[in-house]
Amino acid sequence: MIEWSEEGVILAVRRHGEANAVIETLTADHGRHAGVVRGGTGRRLGPLIQPGAQLMLAWRARLEDHLGAFTVEPVRSRAGVLGDPLALAGLSSITALLSHVLPEREAQPLLYAQSVDLLDRLEVDADWPLAYLFWELSLLEQMGFGLDLSVCAVSATREDLAYVSPRTGRAVSRDAAGDWAPKLLPLPPCLLGQGPASVAELLQGLAITGHFLETWLAPALGDRALPPARARLIARMERQFLT
Repeated sequence: MIEWSEEGVILAVRRHGEANAVIETLTADHGRHAGVVRGGTGRRLGPLIQPGAQLMLAWRARLEDHLGAFTVEPVRSRAGVLGDPLALAGLSSITALLSHVLPEREAQPLLYAQSVDLLDRLEVDADWPLAYLFWELSLLEQMGFGLDLSVCAVSATREDLAYVSPRTGRAVSRDAAGDWAPKLLPLPPCLLGQGPASVAELLQGLAITGHFLETWLAPALGDRALPPARARLIARMERQFLT
């Protein structure tokens, strides 16, 4: 019998038979990992088995490559986001992206810690959208598609970085961009760690991460489209912040 115990976050839930559920979780040491929860759609466990919930997980299977079964104990429900449509959209985007892009059963200690921190912020930190932007930037890096925003790709200067090349993911200074500027992605100062982000800067940053999620990461996953939850989050941000 193979077994392990670890705290984790639920990424996705699907019904399995009449009363059971298959949950997909993220843990630090076992990465994205699925298993059956007996009675997972029942009256007692159903309310606990929701995307974003933090659980203590115990997984058992006869063989390592079997689906196996979880027993679970609640740690944190994160039900506080249910009354905040924007935070709920953020939670949905986080869990959907992790479920979509992460390989199965590969340890993700850094990304797990960053994701838990971001999920915690949804309930208590009004500035979580900026933290979400940096989380997407880290997600790209952890998946092997990090951007280089440290110096200008053309002049090697660190001054007046204003654009990102949509082809290389490298920063470009205002002077070096020249006539190519309309073909480059605007680089908001907040992505360089320069002060708080305005709404326009936040959306510019998300346009950058979205571009590389779609043009770099999605093709590496077999051209599977990004989960709609991310587009819904961006649309809700635009409605809430710009109207």
